[in-house]
Amino acid sequence: MILTSIIISIIYLALIWRFAYGFDKVLTFKLTDLASKTQFSILIPFRNEAKNLSSLLLSLENLNYPKHLFEIVFIDDDSTDGSAEIITQYFNKKQQKFKIIGNDRQTNSPKKDAITTAIKQAKHEWIITTDADCSLPKYWLDSFDEFIQKTKAKCIAAPVAYNKQKGFLNRFQTLDLLSLQGATIGGFGIKKPFLCNGANFGYTKTLFKTVNGFEGNTNIASGDDIFLLEKAVKKHPKNTHYLKCKHAIVKTNAQPSWSSLIEQRLRWASKASAYNNFFGKLTGLIVLLINTIIISIILLSFFGYFPLKTLFYILLIKFSIDFYLIHKTASFFNQKWVLKSFIPTFCIYPFFSVYIAFLSIFKTYKWKGREFKK
Repeated sequence: MILTSIIISIIYLALIWRFAYGFDKVLTFKLTDLASKTQFSILIPFRNEAKNLSSLLLSLENLNYPKHLFEIVFIDDDSTDGSAEIITQYFNKKQQKFKIIGNDRQTNSPKKDAITTAIKQAKHEWIITTDADCSLPKYWLDSFDEFIQKTKAKCIAAPVAYNKQKGFLNRFQTLDLLSLQGATIGGFGIKKPFLCNGANFGYTKTLFKTVNGFEGNTNIASGDDIFLLEKAVKKHPKNTHYLKCKHAIVKTNAQPSWSSLIEQRLRWASKASAYNNFFGKLTGLIVLLINTIIISIILLSFFGYFPLKTLFYILLIKFSIDFYLIHKTASFFNQKWVLKSFIPTFCIYPFFSVYIAFLSIFKTYKWKGREFKK
């Protein structure tokens, strides 16, 4: 048990160090005021988002990008709370061009259906997806446009962060998301991209059609982002990039309660078994193993079956390398304030992650008022 724990700890140390190394390899992209050129179709699926729409609508209105170079397409997934009316009333007053279309449900994945439906009607070659509970930075499209002009990218993953709110739960989730963003950026930096976020994701319509969209994983409700990234990396590895730009950071709210957080994490876990990316699967396995090992050796140490000195060194290794990566990520996202909760989060997270992994084996999850099986 001691030898196994040490080996897994060393493997975990090497993995996270590689992500930290890769994080620095992805250079921060800075705007240079190029003339706007790229035409975008912004796709926003929504279902009962009335309480969240105000921030999104205001941020869409305040986008700096020339209005004739982008369209906004909302996809209504059977909302019953007046979301469509709110959108219509808002943009009619602002004289902003937009359209709301209905979701053409064909599969077990409402969001994938919504995006597929919208792409069929999208006017422009470049597709950017975001969520209805997000707010967009002023130079969001400018960042994508200049990046596309300079890199000739076909698929772009971009940063997502949580809004700052009061309470430990917000800080816990913010640290968790920072670790995911650190691994996302680091994966691109070591040329093994395996994560992205559909709240800030862009790709060409041609790429979407070439890889047959979401075909092959429509039985899984979530994963509109990661499964498409897997296909993009396989088809165009040199044209799939991460936009590490402060002007491109999309903000959203963390979950308001532990119960809703658990439902969200169950939804995320539901797609893990269907990953085709070997490195992504390996990373998930190593992270699960280290957290399981930590819980096990803490319990064994408590009953005197595992040396406290070895436990201390293993915890020190994980603490140090986790903090190293998260500190880098927090600095980029201007969220170093959250590091004050790193220690309690570090103590809780192994139990939380293993609990979610165990629960995902047996439990269905709810999403937007619907229940889904794994």
